Amino acid sequence: MSEPQLSIRSARAKELAHALARRTGLPMNKLVERALEHYDSELRQQKNRHPIDAVWELAAEGRHGVPADATSAHDDLYDEHGLPK
Repeated sequence: MSEPQLSIRSARAKELAHALARRTGLPMNKLVERALEHYDSELRQQKNRHPIDAVWELAAEGRHGVPADATSAHDDLYDEHGLPK
């Protein structure tokens, strides 16, 4: 008995599958299986994450462009009495 067929009508998907098949030497059906398993795994991991994890990741990304010695004190904007300069 032959395996069921999956038909995807997408030129981009076909292009990607052919390129990966050439690079890896794997048949396209195995590439599709691996890609779907990988995507499923990613979705399961995201489902098990706490919503605050996304906030922490965004905060970490935002820090990449900030110099290491930067502070949020803004002391340069205020005089010794705490008034704006």
